[in-house]
Order: sequence, then structure tokens, then C-alpha cells
Amino acid sequence: MDRPPNSPKELSRHLGNVAREARQKAGLTQQEAAERIGVATEVYGRMERGRMLPSLPTLLRVCRTLGLDANPLLGFSSSQPPAWLRPQEAPEEEAPAVRRLLRTLRHLKPHQLIALNSTANAMLALPATGASGEAKPPAQ
Repeated sequence: MDRPPNSPKELSRHLGNVAREARQKAGLTQQEAAERIGVATEVYGRMERGRMLPSLPTLLRVCRTLGLDANPLLGFSSSQPPAWLRPQEAPEEEAPAVRRLLRTLRHLKPHQLIALNSTANAMLALPATGASGEAKPPAQ
């Protein structure tokens, strides 16, 4: 992999690819690797296909069984931590009106949310109007 994994999804794919390569180099089948690691063959197969991340104890057993170093496996091969592990930037502060609307929305029932969503989508489809109620030309 040219760059470290940037998301948990990329991490699971990266981990699965590395585990598959190591298993094949060791000359093991998925079933043999799963037995040595102590997981079901189906679980090991999902991990190799990048469909799941193993628990930490399972990851340690994968590393021991397949002779892998956990650091590059997890994307720690460079001096910087991978993007998926770096702190996320704080989202921009929402306007007070948006916060009030969100608080109100949290109290609605599912059928009310569906109706409100339909209404909001219909409003978006209407031409924008100015304070006088006249249609404004589209912004360019």
C-alpha cells in the first residue's frame, strides 16, 4: 500500500490484504490459519476480505500466527499516525437557528420526520424568493 489507511474501512481492507499475503507465504489455507488463530474459518475469511476488523486479542494472535509486525499492519510504518487515527477537526459552529431546529427534530416521531423531509425537499425545489415574495433569479 503506497499510503497509510485513511479510514476504518481502508484499514480493514489493508489488514485483510496483508494477512492474506502472509498466510499465503506461510503456505496455509484459510481454514488452517483460522484454526491456529482460534477463530471460525468464516470469521477469518471476512477479515481477509476486509469486511471486519478483528478484536485486539485476535489481532495479536493473527500477528503471532502469521509472523506479522502489528505496526505496519495498522499503518504505523511512518513517523505520522495514519489519518484515521488523527484527531478530527472540529466542525464549524452551527447557527443558533439550526441548533434549535435540530433540537425540535429530535422530538419528532418517525412518520413526522418523513413528512417534514418531504416538505423540505419540496421547498428546495421551489424558486428562491426575496423578502417581497417575488422570485429571485438563480445565483451565478
